Amino acid sequence: MSAVLEVRDLAVSRGEQHVLKGLDLTVASGEIWALMGVSGAGKTTVLRSIAALQPFSAGFITVGNVTLKPGALLPESRLRALRGKVGMVFQAHALFEHLSVLDNVTLSPIHALGVTRERAETVARGLLESLGVLARVDALPRQLSGGEAQRVAIARALALDPLLLLMDEPTSALDPARRGALGDTLRALARSGRGLLISTHDVEFAEAHADRVAVLSHGVLVEHGAARDVLQRPQHAATRELLASPDA
Repeated sequence: MSAVLEVRDLAVSRGEQHVLKGLDLTVASGEIWALMGVSGAGKTTVLRSIAALQPFSAGFITVGNVTLKPGALLPESRLRALRGKVGMVFQAHALFEHLSVLDNVTLSPIHALGVTRERAETVARGLLESLGVLARVDALPRQLSGGEAQRVAIARALALDPLLLLMDEPTSALDPARRGALGDTLRALARSGRGLLISTHDVEFAEAHADRVAVLSHGVLVEHGAARDVLQRPQHAATRELLASPDA
């Protein structure tokens, strides 16, 4: 399997606070990684750095043939290649409230990549159908359930056909049945050759659906490996703390 994401020696600082320190991570095509840790460990910062929504101070990030380097964020005009390779699903979905489901999904292909509306709508309808929400194509975000909004957000992230899909706490608002359905959806996406990196504190979900787990503690990667090995036989105190957390 080829790597879709390589993170090497990643560091993020805010003033004198070190948010991430020396993070190394490789995600291969077809793999689902769960990025875990208690609140404040740095999980969302990792995702935002990979998506070029957060500057970093050291190291490098490579997605496909695009490499990000330390320093100020590049203008969007210089990030088009990255935007075509990385899709991100935010914890709160971040759908545009004034746009229909269809318009939310077609917005980036039309305006960022110059895809024709006809082609963008064809792709969008196919994605929405595969995710079971085609019937909601004309709905506004406020008319969707939490699970429907999440699947629309996934469709929007996939509309650019990215190599890498990032998700931030995807199970936070889902009941057990929806969590299982989400896991099945993610596995299908991995089988299509994408790499997935999911920030989560949901131990049960990670053990059931992730291939590999990386545990962060105070911005440091302290343990990683096969999901069941890490979560059933933790070697680091931070992993044991995560497993003992009432939110786990």
